[in-house]
Amino acid sequence: MGRFVLVVGNGGREHALAWRLAASPSVDRVATAPGNPGTAACGPNLAVDPTDPVAVADLAEAEGVDLVAVGPEAPLVAGVVDELQRREIPAFGPTAAGAQIEGSKAFAKDVMQASGAPTGGYVATGDRDEAFDALDRFGGPYVVKADGLAAGKGVRICASRDEARDAVDDALVRGVFGEAGSQVVVEQFLLGPERSVFGVCDGEDVVLLAPAQDYKRALDSDEGLNTGGMGAYTPVPDFALEDVDHLRELVFLPVLRELAARGAPYRGLLYAGLVDTIDGPQLLEFNARFGDPETQVILPKLASDLGDLLHASAVGSVADVEVTWHDDAVVTVVLASGGYPEGYATGVPILGVDEAVGHDGVTVFHAGTARDVDGRLVTAGGRVLDVTARGADVAEARSRAYAAADRIRWDGQHRRGDIAAHLGSRPS
Repeated sequence: MGRFVLVVGNGGREHALAWRLAASPSVDRVATAPGNPGTAACGPNLAVDPTDPVAVADLAEAEGVDLVAVGPEAPLVAGVVDELQRREIPAFGPTAAGAQIEGSKAFAKDVMQASGAPTGGYVATGDRDEAFDALDRFGGPYVVKADGLAAGKGVRICASRDEARDAVDDALVRGVFGEAGSQVVVEQFLLGPERSVFGVCDGEDVVLLAPAQDYKRALDSDEGLNTGGMGAYTPVPDFALEDVDHLRELVFLPVLRELAARGAPYRGLLYAGLVDTIDGPQLLEFNARFGDPETQVILPKLASDLGDLLHASAVGSVADVEVTWHDDAVVTVVLASGGYPEGYATGVPILGVDEAVGHDGVTVFHAGTARDVDGRLVTAGGRVLDVTARGADVAEARSRAYAAADRIRWDGQHRRGDIAAHLGSRPS
């Protein structure tokens, strides 16, 4: 008999997890808590506050689930996995101590340096003058990060010293990020293309997943503010699994050993954000969960059983699970609310999703949607839908994704038009 898996969260990443788990031979049933209109097609949505460890564990016990897969970072930092482990409920994701690898950028940089993994210099401080001194020491371009969780909006890369000082003041003086910005991390700028590499960890070992390339800036040509991600694609030219295998020994295993030595053995997904510099790969950041929207391209490419892999991470050995991949390419284009990542309207009716899904090779993942009192699909977030398409290569997948995205409309919709553009043209 297959497993009953509970996915915790309500975004596009969680829809992709629920969708892929529902197709896994080892999984009989999937539920999502609290879920969204998209996850409802994979199994029931169950009401819960995902950041309340006791409520999540109570729900898992009441439903008799075999595995809980925690999607977002906030429940991990809040200690949901700690409570599940206390009740001996298998859980995919790190404990609160391990999740500090994302919950605190200062902690993450300390772990990187202590482990010997390659990374740039940094200063972590809550003192305005010390932060200004660090800006002068590292020089421009200037990197200023809020230490805590800021929904992907706490990172500023500034061309001028005045702009960087203003970014420091946003966090430390004006409190733009609340408690998350009570300390800032000023970092040495790393020049080169950014890469995302995911590793499924079991506390001691790691299995690397197919690399993906995402797009963080809100506007075409990497202009505008940083966002949670506006699109992604896989495979990445000259960055295949065989090209990243050395990162297992260079980055992942040293960090796993360091976390274990600190009493926080890491189980779950460890996301390494790297910069491919002229001196080799340098760690930029870690996340404690699947990236969004990279998950929406990686999971459609996965050919083997996701349920087995997540369960091995939670209770066994990931080396015992064979991980295989489809040969095709996948592209996702994020459809966002106008104004994102700053202010935006919600409750705006969405049209055309069914038409988009009718396109060959297309899946639409719901990231920020809801049903209104009349049952209409409406916007409920900054990133609203992830239009994902498979193709024989990235160019074909891109063409299919944009053709499907053209069918979806609502007032104020925004998207980038250049996702994977250098690998294939959008159809006219």
